[in-house]
Amino acid sequence: MKVSFLASEAIPYCKTGGLGDVVGSLPYSLTSLGLEICLFLPFYLDIQQKNLPLHKIAELNGRWQGKEIKVPLWESKLSPFRVVFIQNDAYYAREGLYGTPLGDHPDNAERFSFYCLFSLEAMKTIGFKPDIIHAHDWQAACSLAYLRYLYKEDHFFKSTRTLFTIHNLAYQGLFPPEVIEKVGLPAQVFHWKEMEFYGQVNFLKAGLIYSDAISTVSPTYSREIQQPEYGYGLDGVLRERSSVLFGILNGIDQSIWDPEKDPLLPFHFNSQDLSGKRKCKEELLRYFKLPTDLIEKPLAGIVSRLANQKGFDLLIESLESLFSLGLRLVILGQGEKKYQDLLLDLQKEKRNFLRVKIAFDESLAHLIIAGCDFFFIPSRFEPCGLTQMYSLRYGTIPIVRAVGGLEDTVVEFDPLTLRGNGFKFKEYSTQALIEATKRALAVYSQPNLWSSLIKQAMAADFSWEKTAQEYIDLYRRIQKF
Repeated sequence: MKVSFLASEAIPYCKTGGLGDVVGSLPYSLTSLGLEICLFLPFYLDIQQKNLPLHKIAELNGRWQGKEIKVPLWESKLSPFRVVFIQNDAYYAREGLYGTPLGDHPDNAERFSFYCLFSLEAMKTIGFKPDIIHAHDWQAACSLAYLRYLYKEDHFFKSTRTLFTIHNLAYQGLFPPEVIEKVGLPAQVFHWKEMEFYGQVNFLKAGLIYSDAISTVSPTYSREIQQPEYGYGLDGVLRERSSVLFGILNGIDQSIWDPEKDPLLPFHFNSQDLSGKRKCKEELLRYFKLPTDLIEKPLAGIVSRLANQKGFDLLIESLESLFSLGLRLVILGQGEKKYQDLLLDLQKEKRNFLRVKIAFDESLAHLIIAGCDFFFIPSRFEPCGLTQMYSLRYGTIPIVRAVGGLEDTVVEFDPLTLRGNGFKFKEYSTQALIEATKRALAVYSQPNLWSSLIKQAMAADFSWEKTAQEYIDLYRRIQKF
């Protein structure tokens, strides 16, 4: 089976978030299970500056906005599957995949429509005839609109079926109506049954309407988005397509996230010998200039985008109560300026309890996940979440809100049966968060219980192999549509 992956980011080439982790990892497992994968990416400046071993494989001729153009195609040999880059320096040779700190690039509708259209053309040029086109998030959704309208009679795609994966429904790609003509789609798509959305064009909706099937990144999230609270105006569309809507939990790359071998950790450990974890905690305390005699005190961590979605308003309201319980907290992340400024101000007031670093720092992220006792994820919504899977693998106990993939991966620990791997709360309130933390600290204070909990957490298996097989089963099902 041949599968074309269309997405706007993928490790190790380009990444801003979890989408890049998933799209960069899943094809490895699919390839190992016998599928032939070709991933198509925009040829961003970020990629060009990495000096990767790339070679030019073709230059296709096309039309864009009424002009004849040439589009160079490049290929990477880094991966065991094909990775093809679509070059257009006017669109991609600039800072930021989607924008700068000042905001999104104003021509994102054209940038990603170009990528979608010429990814389809690239498939024809290199002779990669897909059984399945697997498109991810709004940036790749227009490919399905082009297939419906521009390639409807194209024999090359006659037997191709399509899957659209929603990684985060909150990001939809909303643009003014005039972009329809700019990107070469027919005027008829601007209709409430197609891409029109409250007077705007909704790119993500194209993925929902024109795909053969839809998937999300966790079973719970697939149900949540069919309700108004989490549907962001598209819950009705999703309910209409519920018969072809599937939830498949993301995996993690356990060869990278492995506490026994992690090259970014100063010390290694496993569930039978946690001495290296204790040393990582000491190293983390030193890094944040916290007294190392706090080694016996509970330490919690957060590695996250600093965004409203991630529950930072709830967390900040709860800090005084959490600190009164004896908890210390270290935070790594960057994002919304109001949260960056507020957390830095709070750090000045609560230096004995709170440390913050505003940055993207992969090494420090690994140290926090390894060195902390607890890991907070109080999200308003969470399609899947990966950091709770990382933290479990490193014996760092998650305290999470029971939504989306957090509900699917974290099981409330029961001190009587010794089953479970973390702590959850449902209500989006400071009281619920604090009560969950109290339950967690009660277990922390009992060494035998705590040891059992850590072993349970580290035994959780979120490898890509199981997830990849679920995708293969879904691809085969779609082929029968």
